[in-house]
Amino acid sequence: MNPPKPQAGLLGKLVGVIAAGILLVLGFMFSLVLLVILVAGGLAVGAWFFWKTRHLRKAMREAAATHVPAQDGTVIEGEAIVVEDYRASHTAALPDDRARSGPA
Repeated sequence: MNPPKPQAGLLGKLVGVIAAGILLVLGFMFSLVLLVILVAGGLAVGAWFFWKTRHLRKAMREAAATHVPAQDGTVIEGEAIVVEDYRASHTAALPDDRARSGPA
């Protein structure tokens, strides 16, 4: 059996509150540092991707500006399926459903 622990005095409680406050502030500081590192990394990756695709974006802009629709009778083929709605004029019921007047 463990002996009973002595009660913490006023000084022990004060040290505990101060230690908890310091740990809380340190945790907040480290989380902010981690957030800044993640945001900076995300911005760096975004800038790198933006830089690497600049030629592709330029080529797409030039292609869109010089695009002239074909007027030589070109046909783009495709398929279409027409689906007609079917609406029943009455609901189907089993013959013995009408004969029942109460629970079975």
